[in-house]
Amino acid sequence: MNTSPSPLPIVFSAFFALSVGGFVVPEGAWAKNYEDKKAGFTETFPINDCNFLTSGNNPYFKLVENRVLHYDNMQCFADGECDEFEELWITVKPEFEMLSFQYRGEMVDVTARVVEEFETADGEEVETSRNFFAECEGTQDVIYLGEDVTLADGSHPGQWRAGEDEALPGIIFPGGAFLLGARYFQELAPNAEALDRAEHVEMGLEITVPAGTFENCVKINETTPLDKHELSEKWYCHGVGLVKDNDLALREIVEP
Repeated sequence: MNTSPSPLPIVFSAFFALSVGGFVVPEGAWAKNYEDKKAGFTETFPINDCNFLTSGNNPYFKLVENRVLHYDNMQCFADGECDEFEELWITVKPEFEMLSFQYRGEMVDVTARVVEEFETADGEEVETSRNFFAECEGTQDVIYLGEDVTLADGSHPGQWRAGEDEALPGIIFPGGAFLLGARYFQELAPNAEALDRAEHVEMGLEITVPAGTFENCVKINETTPLDKHELSEKWYCHGVGLVKDNDLALREIVEP
């Protein structure tokens, strides 16, 4: 399927403000934290100001009920560069989770959307995770509130929920303009060893995958302070969402 999404939006979210000396800086609660940690990753966000929605229109991370994205590493596998044929299905479920946590001195109650990720290798189940997201109305900032993880052996590594065991929410994808160099934590659950973080590294890309050729794409590098050698490269396209995750490429979009 080929698409030609509209240009990048010029509306800025609550995270971002004006350009100072040619350098774009955030505003509000995020700004002070960003200025204090220019070489680091933002870990506090204006979550107290959010009116949370279980469905959303962030063009890079669409919370549309029953939408399914199907990925595989066929090209890598066919080229002999991968040992296993891997597949991934990401489904926005018609299901919800209630989460409560204290954030910057206030209690926050959120009804979050469940997004399931089901992963296989050579046809065998590897992992199922149920991720909890909500979108801030108006800004389109997508907040990450936790995940339940189950591996094929029945273990649950890295699972966490905001409000439990000192875990706090992060950002999975900001709304508004995509700012190169922006760095932020996606997960803030050190006791669960879940500390994924993102850095915006490229924009204005055209990406071709089995599902089609897409424009206005961006690249995000994900790392964790728990392992300095771990790197996940992800590409998102405007109007589509995630199109590549390392060797996994989008093969099919099932719209509800």
